[in-house]
Amino acid sequence: MTAKPPLTLYLAAPRGFCAGVDRAIKIVEMALQKWGAPVYVRHEIVHNKYVVDALRDQGAVFVEELDECPDDRPVIFSAHGVPKSVPAAAQARQMVYVDATCPLVSKVHIEAERHHANGLQMVMIGHEGHPETVGTMGQLPPGEVMLVETVADVAQITPRDPEKLAFITQTTLSVDDTADIVAALQARFPAIVGPHKEDICYATTNRQAAVKEIAPRIDALMVIGAPNSSNSRRLVEVGRAAGCPYAQLIQRADDIDWRALDGIRTLGLTAGASAPEVLVEEVIAAFAARYDLTRELVETAVERVEFKVPRALREPA
Repeated sequence: MTAKPPLTLYLAAPRGFCAGVDRAIKIVEMALQKWGAPVYVRHEIVHNKYVVDALRDQGAVFVEELDECPDDRPVIFSAHGVPKSVPAAAQARQMVYVDATCPLVSKVHIEAERHHANGLQMVMIGHEGHPETVGTMGQLPPGEVMLVETVADVAQITPRDPEKLAFITQTTLSVDDTADIVAALQARFPAIVGPHKEDICYATTNRQAAVKEIAPRIDALMVIGAPNSSNSRRLVEVGRAAGCPYAQLIQRADDIDWRALDGIRTLGLTAGASAPEVLVEEVIAAFAARYDLTRELVETAVERVEFKVPRALREPA
């Protein structure tokens, strides 16, 4: 039997579930306990197939729009947040609904409303079509939020009054890319008002920092996360930008492209904020089957954030 080649595995920490994801999943589970199945969920509760499939098995029904839900069953809004029109429509239909929007996304919503009340037009830095961006822009009337995705977009926007602007950002962006866009906004609109505390959430920032720490030491990086997960995709980009020659986004161990990893001696492993630790263990086991593995934990922060579930779920049915 040939000896397995040696491989040093650098395991990034923090990785995986953040407090907002943890809370959103709990909300679905507690709603099923309280009201029984089916409970409807508008959009994937978090962007992870493994998590969504597990909740579906327990009786959650995932739909894209509210009009796919019956009036007489509870509906949950995903962690990414929803436009104001969605809870308004649920109220009009007298539906029972629970909002699982991450509190850090809600903070951005409140910020946008405050600036709007002060007569400022908003610039949102985010990804077009992403549910979080759609939800945040939908907090204000049409035309009140201008979307920019890149530094180049900053030159294209035409605000009503360049002196009356504020900016907000999606919570799951690349810290470095966003800083460049903010600098471009401030250069073009010196009076623009920014958030008093950065909008990019602690979990996104921490996971990117851990990847930056390991990237220079590794031949390849595996990021466990969904292709539609913004924060997971940013981790791949951050790894490449920080000097890792090869980075791959995988949903599960089955997705690993072993041929691309031929000859590696060092590997980095992390997981996006909606990927459960069980998938990390699955990937480690897949590498342990092929390599003589040495594990090293690279911890750049310790997270102690917890968010309470809504009161409606803490009270008996």
